[in-house]
Amino acid sequence: MTSKSKATYECKVSVNQSILSSLLDSSRPASSLVGAIDQGTSSSRFLLVTSDGCLLSTAQVEFEQCFPQNSPYADSSSSCVGWHEHDPFAIWDSVSTCIARTVEELAKYGLDLTSDLASRHGSTKTSLIKSIGITNQRETTVCWNEKTGRLYYNAIVWDDTRTAAVANTIMAENSSSEKPAGQEAKDALRSKTGLPIASYFAGTKVRWLIDNIPKLQQDLTSPTERHHVRFGTIDTWLLYMLTGYKRTIAEMELNERLAHEGGEYKTDVSNASRWLFLNIKTMDWDESLVNAVCGGSVCWKNNEVDGTIPVATALPKIVPSSDHTIGKIHGIPCYLENKLALKDIIIGSILGDQQAALFGQGCFQPGEAKCTYGTGLFLMMNTGDVPIPSTQGLLTTVAYQLANQTPVYALEGSVAFSGSTIGWLRDRLELIDSASETESLALSIPSNENMYLVPAFSGLFAPHWRPDARGCMMGLTASHTKAHIVRAALESSAYQAREVFDAMVLDSNVQLKEMRVDGGAAANEFLMQFQSDILDVPVVRPEYLETTGLGVAFAAGLAVGVWEDIDEVGNMWKADTMWKPMMLTTERERCWKGWNKAVKKSLNWLDEED
Repeated sequence: MTSKSKATYECKVSVNQSILSSLLDSSRPASSLVGAIDQGTSSSRFLLVTSDGCLLSTAQVEFEQCFPQNSPYADSSSSCVGWHEHDPFAIWDSVSTCIARTVEELAKYGLDLTSDLASRHGSTKTSLIKSIGITNQRETTVCWNEKTGRLYYNAIVWDDTRTAAVANTIMAENSSSEKPAGQEAKDALRSKTGLPIASYFAGTKVRWLIDNIPKLQQDLTSPTERHHVRFGTIDTWLLYMLTGYKRTIAEMELNERLAHEGGEYKTDVSNASRWLFLNIKTMDWDESLVNAVCGGSVCWKNNEVDGTIPVATALPKIVPSSDHTIGKIHGIPCYLENKLALKDIIIGSILGDQQAALFGQGCFQPGEAKCTYGTGLFLMMNTGDVPIPSTQGLLTTVAYQLANQTPVYALEGSVAFSGSTIGWLRDRLELIDSASETESLALSIPSNENMYLVPAFSGLFAPHWRPDARGCMMGLTASHTKAHIVRAALESSAYQAREVFDAMVLDSNVQLKEMRVDGGAAANEFLMQFQSDILDVPVVRPEYLETTGLGVAFAAGLAVGVWEDIDEVGNMWKADTMWKPMMLTTERERCWKGWNKAVKKSLNWLDEED
């Protein structure tokens, strides 16, 4: 498990001084706070939100990315290109650091979040922070042993490509056709899961782990040890660590990191819907699905147990996305007289990052949609309490579920490379020093001059689902410059969003009237205008771009009564900027035709033996 050399990452904390002054002013009505852990692919954040829906503070720190160059688990015929891993303890450290640094920073200004504060309305002690929510990069999969606390392997990240071969194997095992690579095989589990069989989802990562990790195989095939195995996505890992107790030194070997013990082992419906194991109609793990994905593993041959993972113990309990009974935080150490931060605070919500952004954008009615520009690009539309099967290559997923209410569903299109394409220009090609340069470079030329960049670095996700595709730049001439490449990279996000947007309209029979946007790239004025132009609908950016963290904070606050209902939450959403289409129809059609030609050129790059 090779990674790049260790680096020190600075935790950056920002405090809104105006809001802080209001909180410290005893003459004003008391306000509550809700916290949000926003754990992403490249960094972790911790936000504090007031009961007025304003951001008091944000803390962010990056963490190590692991890109193995070689591995004993790689096939002899292949390399580790496309492998992407995270150290689960690096993720935990990044989250706990953000929380501790926030508490320490606010303490400098006289706001103590390490202990109960005296109520301004009497002598009763009450915590200013009412609840915490967890939102996370979805599908990234961790496996550990709850008895020993030892990890079986690094977390396999959602965009890791090693599981493309696993997905093909699963399709072959579940296909009645002699040619299992077709659409019928990809959709073999869609009627129950809402998902195609693809490398993206957590179930394929579970299958890779049980196919390849000897100690995991040993424990899963032991009648006594198999019930100590725990699989989880990042929300489950963080919940387990936040609510558990640190093991004694006697249990650890030299410099060994162990998972906490006694933590809550749960996930919410939105994250559970990304495994290939959940029946999205019953909201339960489905043993037939688990068997369809994992039952063909070599792990089960010639052993004493049934050929599947023990669903009752190896998969987390599924809970609503907003519920006051999820768990309580044991406490995060900080450097304020050895106090614990957030001790006994309720964890009131868990939401996958894109579902949290939908919630934070106030998309509570069927037909309302948002697009998040992050590492990848994710367009999601609320479809109400009925799951809509997709015939256009989209995902039918669970949006959220409030306590004691029916689940709300969504259609989603997921694109692997958006912000990470800009990262590639910066870190690999070294064309830019920072993402902030891209806007001025794109505006320095009048058009793309018929040059297109298709960032299919790990294949194409929705709506194509083509793992055989690879990245390409098409239409290059000697007159093209760095500016054209940068502009084409930005435009590629807009084109991919339109592919998903068009598919969503066809699936839902709803013509979207606007698209709400968030994520880091939503600050790029060129991209937002081009997005509106290529979609031919208005694009709306909210006042706060931290919609993922805000969304899970709102869900956590709803669980404990900070806000009464989603109507109150929805009323706090405020638009900041709207872009309206300005492109001529003929130019839009020309650009769209060129993009589709380029996409076709990216297909069929990998053969089956590759």
